Amino acid sequence: MKIQLKAFRKKEDLKKHLKSHAETLFYASGTSTVIPYPNLGKALKGKGFEHLYMGDLNALPQKMDFAREGALEIEGPVTWKDARGFCLSHGRNIMVSPTEELACMLAGIATSASGERSFGFGSLREHVTEIEYLNFEGKEQTLYSKNLLINHPLFQSEEGKKILEAYQDSYKKYDGFKNAPFPRLEKETDLMVGMEGQLGVVTRAHFETIKDETTRFLFIKLPKWEEDVKPHLEIFYNAQNFRDHLISVELLDHNCLSYLPDEEKPLPAGYDVIFLEVKLSSFDLIIENLIPTLTLTPDDNIFEMNGDKCHHLRMLIPRFISEVNQRRGVKKKGTDVQVPKESFETLISYYRDFSTKGISYNLFGHFGDGHLHFNFLPLAEEEEKCQNLLTEFYKKIKSIHGSPFAEHGIGLLKQDFIAPFLTKVQLEMYRYLKENLDPKNQFFPQGFLNLSRGKKND
Repeated sequence: MKIQLKAFRKKEDLKKHLKSHAETLFYASGTSTVIPYPNLGKALKGKGFEHLYMGDLNALPQKMDFAREGALEIEGPVTWKDARGFCLSHGRNIMVSPTEELACMLAGIATSASGERSFGFGSLREHVTEIEYLNFEGKEQTLYSKNLLINHPLFQSEEGKKILEAYQDSYKKYDGFKNAPFPRLEKETDLMVGMEGQLGVVTRAHFETIKDETTRFLFIKLPKWEEDVKPHLEIFYNAQNFRDHLISVELLDHNCLSYLPDEEKPLPAGYDVIFLEVKLSSFDLIIENLIPTLTLTPDDNIFEMNGDKCHHLRMLIPRFISEVNQRRGVKKKGTDVQVPKESFETLISYYRDFSTKGISYNLFGHFGDGHLHFNFLPLAEEEEKCQNLLTEFYKKIKSIHGSPFAEHGIGLLKQDFIAPFLTKVQLEMYRYLKENLDPKNQFFPQGFLNLSRGKKND
């Protein structure tokens, strides 16, 4: 298969390319964990495509502005880091952001990557109010979150209405999730959010922001989750009653912390930490009402940490882990699972089983949302064993009605895992969307929407 790089510096050049209907995988920062950019040819081997363009959007013009009160307008490959800095300079702040702040915001729309602050502010899709994209003919189209998808021209036919109603009904059991096993499709903007660039190229969007407010961080020292998870679970269940006051409830296990230099470690070796990001106006309420309910955690195991130091810590850990993995030649195999709160203890039990397999690992993530990342860090000879373990794991996640990929998308690496979660209802919608919005199959033609082609499911 021939892969050809094509970079775009002007929107007009991008429009011209789209009119050619060339099969293209568009990307910006190239930080996706589910697209193997260095080994793309190998990953696409046998997919039935002879030629693919890699459409580099990283050189397009950038723009940041406030379109109206509180609405941040982003155009081009603006990173989360730069957008946050711009907002802070105007006394505003973004509500969510991924750990990788050098990722591009518009690319984040493609996967609905929401990061740790979703506990208090909800997922990214709730903050996107307007999206401009280029369709398969290179024409500019605009979508608004205020408009329900049922009123979109695409779903005015009897066929369209029937397909959408069945699809939306199938989504109901995932209403409280960051991302279900399939995109939401409730509002117009959902045609782009979580679609991984398979229906158009997002060129501009509006994001709701909030007035910047100082927050405070409480660190809670805990035993290793593999040995005693009861204190962790007590925090999880009790924190659910304080979503209006807590912004984040995050876990970093002892394995994650072990990668830090000694001078950067917030705890002695052998302990997990859960940290709470608390609204300043709610700090006394949390101290008086939540902390006393944590009967399994001694008071002297709860302490406050400076916000800048906490943010610094969160950036350091993935960087050091990545550096160590590169030296060891390790290819991370991670999960991105979210489960309903009644199944959270079951999810932890699955991860405790993983911890006994003799393969290096760590556990971290968005604890309060029931959304954790377990990362196997296998040597080359352990990779097949990991793959088999994950295959069985996702079967279990399906049985407890969890969502397998709640944040980082499906891409190419996780399509085999997502397929069993899709029924004929979702596949029929995928077929309908591709036929109407991408009739030439030019947008990421190897993406998950094309699982509808030739796949039979009940």
